[in-house]
Amino acid sequence: MVFVVVNSKKIGFLSFGHYGRSAGSHTQDAGESLRQAIELSVAAEEQGVAGAFFRVHHFARQGAAPFPLLSAIAARTTTLEMGTGVIDMRYENPLYMAEEAAATDLISQGRLQLGVSRGSPEPALNGAENFGYIPRDGETPADMARRHTDLFRRAITGTGIAPADAGNGRPGLLLPVEPQSPGLDRRIWWGAGTRATAVWAAEQGMNLMSSTLLTEDTGVPFDQLQAEQIRVFRDAWKEAGHGWTPRVSVSRSIIPLVSEEDHHYFGLRGQVEGRDQVGWLDGAVSRFGRSYIGEPDQLAEELARDEAVQEADTVLVTIPNQLGVDYNAALLGNIVKHVFGQD
Repeated sequence: MVFVVVNSKKIGFLSFGHYGRSAGSHTQDAGESLRQAIELSVAAEEQGVAGAFFRVHHFARQGAAPFPLLSAIAARTTTLEMGTGVIDMRYENPLYMAEEAAATDLISQGRLQLGVSRGSPEPALNGAENFGYIPRDGETPADMARRHTDLFRRAITGTGIAPADAGNGRPGLLLPVEPQSPGLDRRIWWGAGTRATAVWAAEQGMNLMSSTLLTEDTGVPFDQLQAEQIRVFRDAWKEAGHGWTPRVSVSRSIIPLVSEEDHHYFGLRGQVEGRDQVGWLDGAVSRFGRSYIGEPDQLAEELARDEAVQEADTVLVTIPNQLGVDYNAALLGNIVKHVFGQD
């Protein structure tokens, strides 16, 4: 996700990092996808936008190992935020991840934003088990993800973790993970797919990254359900009394039809994807948000009526990364300038 302050909101891009040898793909393999992600992030900063975030998936032709990518972006930029949306914590060694996250944040001088969660549905059956992570007795995979998250968050705050060797003269001392990057603990986001998980995230003191789909359905439009999720998050945050202000993001597919290329790729999709979708996912009725495809003025009016967009402080725009750096850099410029009115 890439950020620009527009009418008091931050507008961002979120890349899924797809690659493959499909017709028209500009990312034929993983190397191209990664290198283009770096170049697009540099181009985004040059346009005055302020960050780049990436999805994390395993056993799929998408982005999987975020920290080398985020570190490379940090080294090539100066003001850009970079992060994830989201890391599947079922797969993570929390202490190794704490080291990687802190090192990346130090390289960026405090620009890292990390979205974490239980993760999305995946192609592998019990994929985390192949990474060596199996839920404990009586524990669900979601419980394991939260346990990993708790240890990771304690580690990045400098909490003592490992008992010191008694032979070094410091018996009873608990050693923290190193390196440490102060302030990183306030830049962790929880990817929430329900109102209940949003409340839990607030109670834990994490920012809210509202999911691209909600694994519940009350019959109201997606934006209204998501807006309710944001409101209950903020109410729970206030009640918890954390003493600082969290950030809240929502994701949207936004394609302004400005060029002939835009019309070629997305003109027909705009006629069929302009409404919510309801389906069955992971054993629950789920609601997916609509796509915003059309003329810029029309999109600006529609987004102004989107309740969740208005509630959030950050809007993450999903991009078609396989169309390459030039197309996506132009797309982001058109969204910022023609849809959100940023000169």
